[in-house]
Amino acid sequence: MLGNVAGRHRSPNRGSSVEFAEYRKYVQGDDTRRLDWKAYARSDRYYIKEFEADTNLLAHMIVDTSGSMEFADKGISKVEFARQIASTLSYLAVHQGDAAGLSCISKKLDLEIPPRRRASHLQSIFKTLSEVTPKGDTGLIEGLHAIAEKIQRRGLIVILSDLFCDPDAFSDALQHLRYRKHDVVVFHLMDPQEIDFDFERPHRFVDFEDGSPIVAEPTLIADEYRKIVQDFLVDIKRRCHDANADYRLVRTTESYESVLSTFLLDRLPKKGTR
Repeated sequence: MLGNVAGRHRSPNRGSSVEFAEYRKYVQGDDTRRLDWKAYARSDRYYIKEFEADTNLLAHMIVDTSGSMEFADKGISKVEFARQIASTLSYLAVHQGDAAGLSCISKKLDLEIPPRRRASHLQSIFKTLSEVTPKGDTGLIEGLHAIAEKIQRRGLIVILSDLFCDPDAFSDALQHLRYRKHDVVVFHLMDPQEIDFDFERPHRFVDFEDGSPIVAEPTLIADEYRKIVQDFLVDIKRRCHDANADYRLVRTTESYESVLSTFLLDRLPKKGTR
């Protein structure tokens, strides 16, 4: 992580700290106070001690607030699940000395709260999340490109969306974020009914984004629908992996505490690393 204050995360910059990293040969202009005289005594060559510097993290919560995020059948709405994850991760980040920010995207990048480290800053994030109302078509792709251009420092980008957008365009947006060297996490939020399509009688289905209706007999289209959805999920997961993004499919009937604890445990430093 690239930060401007001391923190808990490893920095790509080398500096002077308590954690030794490596030796390198002395070059003119180096600080002579960092010369290792014991290494000089052994090799008759000048070596500089390099150390790992710790820095702070910038965590950006990106919440899709298009109309489809309002859908709820067997669980809470997708936007409510997104609120819980975004608010909890923001709380955890700020309380360990990192900075958290929020962006809400519907047809366009509607709301932006820049990352801050102050505990009082959390109230702005919580208030915004509680008041946001999903509506309209999705502008997730354009919003992600805008965020990639605006955020100059490398950070953690957490995307919370149902990803009802063009997969090719979404892949391009992910690659844009990775080009900026961000650590990208995708929480793909889906209501179980959107995956299982467990309907037994004719229904009138209404698009949450453009309002267009369609009447269908579920038993006639269920198998084809499920296949299309599974192909969509597999494709999205592959595109996330191709962009080195951490992809997590989440059903809104799951416990958000379980989803977050699994996520956080998976990202703990492995034995022998930091």
